[in-house]
Amino acid sequence: MEFFCYHRDRPGSTALRDELLEEHWSYMDRYAKEMIARGPTLTSDGDTPTGSLHIVDLPDLAAARAFALDEPNYQAGVFRDVLLRRWRNTLGRTMWDFPGGRIGGPRYLVLGLGAGLAADLAAPPDRNDLITYGPLLSDNGTAWLGTAALVQAPDPEAARAILSPDRYADIEVHNWQFGGRPS
Repeated sequence: MEFFCYHRDRPGSTALRDELLEEHWSYMDRYAKEMIARGPTLTSDGDTPTGSLHIVDLPDLAAARAFALDEPNYQAGVFRDVLLRRWRNTLGRTMWDFPGGRIGGPRYLVLGLGAGLAADLAAPPDRNDLITYGPLLSDNGTAWLGTAALVQAPDPEAARAILSPDRYADIEVHNWQFGGRPS
């Protein structure tokens, strides 16, 4: 089962996050085979982390909750909250399979929070700028709760345009970069 896990940073937690960086990477290294995508969201200037995104393939909801809540930054209070949802990988690939590669940009996390009937269940056709794409689902995987995508786009407005604006209660666009240990 695939899960979308987005930890949002608590204001003023950057120093603690920096202190725990190796511990965070070591924790995530344990999930390397299960990882579909990972990386921090950043302020508009790209300098300060605002959150941490991980999309993982795990056996069940209990394993996903353990993954999200045992994460060192979460345990230490870096994060103010976590959004954990079932997710479906409509592109069928990981971020490392993205044809645009690890470096390039700008890149964004686009998070559409649902409002009613399901929308944008399939990835838009001919979108070579999509890194990942899929619906956010209820814990049992039956109800549509929104859509999440990682996209390479010239600006936040272009990134936002991959979703149908009138079908969501809110669409968030966050600066995002490929995560993991630097090579």
